[in-house]
Amino acid sequence: MSARLRTGGGERPGANLLRVRLSVLLPAKNAAATVELAVRSVLTQTVRDFELLAIDDGSTDDTRARLDALAAVDPRLRVLSSDDRGLVAALNLGLAHARAPLIARMDADDESHPERFAVSLAALEANPGWAGVGTGVEIFREDRPPSPNLVAYGRWLSSLTSPALLFRDRFIESPLCHPSVLLRREALGDGWRTGDFPEDWELWLRLLEAGQRLSCVPRVLLRWRDHEQRLTRSDPRCARPRLLALKADFLARLLGDAPLTLWGATDTGLALSTLLRARGARVTGFIELDPRKVGQTIHGVRVRPLEATPPDGHVLLCVAAKGAREKIRAWLTQRGKTELKDFTCVA
Repeated sequence: MSARLRTGGGERPGANLLRVRLSVLLPAKNAAATVELAVRSVLTQTVRDFELLAIDDGSTDDTRARLDALAAVDPRLRVLSSDDRGLVAALNLGLAHARAPLIARMDADDESHPERFAVSLAALEANPGWAGVGTGVEIFREDRPPSPNLVAYGRWLSSLTSPALLFRDRFIESPLCHPSVLLRREALGDGWRTGDFPEDWELWLRLLEAGQRLSCVPRVLLRWRDHEQRLTRSDPRCARPRLLALKADFLARLLGDAPLTLWGATDTGLALSTLLRARGARVTGFIELDPRKVGQTIHGVRVRPLEATPPDGHVLLCVAAKGAREKIRAWLTQRGKTELKDFTCVA
C-alpha cells in the first residue's frame, strides 16, 4: 500500500493556505508512551508560525489516536501515515508534504526546549551560507543514568559549534543530533536515502562533501531520550561494520590516490584499511606505539614506529582512547602537519 495522507483533525479547510516559516517532521511508530510530550514540546515553542507533520509509520498501539486528538485542537499539526515503510520513507513522505523553506526534525520520544526553533532560526538568519544547524543535547533516561560513553558523545556533539569544527570531526562520529536539526530545504535535495547506513550520518557527509556548511548552536535545546529500543542499538544499519563502510565510501572519494598511513593497527584501523583498499585507496603503512606491533607486516604493509611518520601522503587517525586523539593532533601539529590537509581523525 502506498504512503498516504489520511484526513483527520490535523487537516482542516484552508490549512494549506497558511504561511509557515518551517515544517517540522516527526516520524512515530508505537510511541504512545512519549509522543504527546514530544508533540507538546514542539507546539509550545516561542516561535509560532510553523507546521508540524507527524508521520505515523504503521503503529499498532494508540499512537495514531493520540496524534489525531492533538491535531483536533491545534491546526498546525497534520497527521500522515506511511504504512510501516520505515523511518526514511516516513521522513521523505513528510518532506513531500512540507510547505516551508526550512525543515526541522523531531523524534517521538524526545523533548524540545521552548526556544529551540527561535535560536536555530536566528543562527540561520545570521549565517545565510549555512545549510543547517543542530543544537546541543542533554541525554537522559528515566530508568537509570545514561552510560558515561553516551554522555561523553552528547558533550562532543554539543561542542561542534562552528562549521570548521563540525567539518573537521565529521568522520569521528555522526556530528549532529538528527532530531535537533533545522535545515534549509534546498540543501536537502532528494532528501534522506535508503541504504546499509544510518540515514542521518550519510546525509551530513553528503552535504559536507557537496560544500555545504553545518554547525551546532552553543546551547542545549533538546532532551534526547536514551532507551534500550533506540535504533542506534537495534538497527543493523547502525552496527559498527556499517558505520566504517560509510566512512570508507566518503574517505575513498575524498583522498583519491594519495598514499595513506593509518595511525593505529587496531580493530578499527585494520577494518578501515580493508574497506579503503576495496574502494581503490592506496594504504601504504600503519603507525603504532605498541612495540610488539612495530616491524610487523599487516595487510601487506609495514607497521612503523612513531618517529617514522611519513613526510608525505595522508595520515588517518584511527584512535579512540580517551585523550589520545588530542595528544596526537598536538604532536602532528607541532611537527608542521595541518589537520585535513595532512591528517584526518576518523575514529
